[in-house]
Amino acid sequence: MEIIFLGTGGTMPSALRGLPSIAVRRDGEILLFDCGEGTQRAMAKARLGFRRPMRIFITHLHGDHVLGLPGLIQTMNLLGRERPLHIYGPRGLGGFLEAVSRFISPPEFPLIIHRVHRGVIHRGEDYRVEAVEAEHEGECWSYAIIEDPRPGKFHPERARRLGVPEGPLWKRLQRGEDITLSDGRVVRSRDVVDPPRRGRRIIYSGDTRPNRRLIELARGADVLIHEATFDEGLRDRAIRDGHSTAREAAEAAAQAGVKLLVLTHISARYPDPKPLLEEARSIFPKVLVAEDLMTLRVPLSDEPAET
Repeated sequence: MEIIFLGTGGTMPSALRGLPSIAVRRDGEILLFDCGEGTQRAMAKARLGFRRPMRIFITHLHGDHVLGLPGLIQTMNLLGRERPLHIYGPRGLGGFLEAVSRFISPPEFPLIIHRVHRGVIHRGEDYRVEAVEAEHEGECWSYAIIEDPRPGKFHPERARRLGVPEGPLWKRLQRGEDITLSDGRVVRSRDVVDPPRRGRRIIYSGDTRPNRRLIELARGADVLIHEATFDEGLRDRAIRDGHSTAREAAEAAAQAGVKLLVLTHISARYPDPKPLLEEARSIFPKVLVAEDLMTLRVPLSDEPAET
């Protein structure tokens, strides 16, 4: 699983940063979070493709998070996309896209709009996407990608010692089934398979003030992608505008016990984000500042799943 940061600025683009958009590439599928102006160009640079399986999750309807959708849909038309495109977002998203379609080509492929609610909003084959309310102007959401637990490690030497012949019975044990051998002995899956291993967990805050809902969603996450629009010197501005400082993002990461914090939605007033990085690291050491087209690989974990 890879995270590709397509746009890492906020409010307006700068010479160094595009507007918010983050792609998660997982098993051939793209999960796109926000779609600011310029997203399709960044996708082309990242070689993500426009016809593959894709779902888009919009945090809110401010222009810097949504104005890339019309161009992206038009490009998909031009390239002959046929697959359905599912887009999730707040109230008004469907009306926005319908209004835009009156003036540019409407989608020539199935476009399915989903109204976001708190809780699980999409269930994939072995993962889910959850949403909680953010604290920002109007309806706004934070999202999580949460993988299902993976089967524990299978120990073939234990199976052989117990007399289990290699083949279909091994597969059943790996799937968690107990089996009965031809001599009547029962071999339990737990005798040859370690406990399930936890799936990966990636959190995207969207635009928000720090809040308990987000911290609980991010509990123990592999990666927390948290907006850090301002530094502490502008905390009053952050409170007024519904944003977070780098220090506040780091405090949230520490409270949630995440493995890595990535700061994004960087204001154009910081051409050098070093002050934001240093501010966050004074609270939480494992932190990066996202840059456009930065790719972050999220490795599988061998930690046991929560019980």
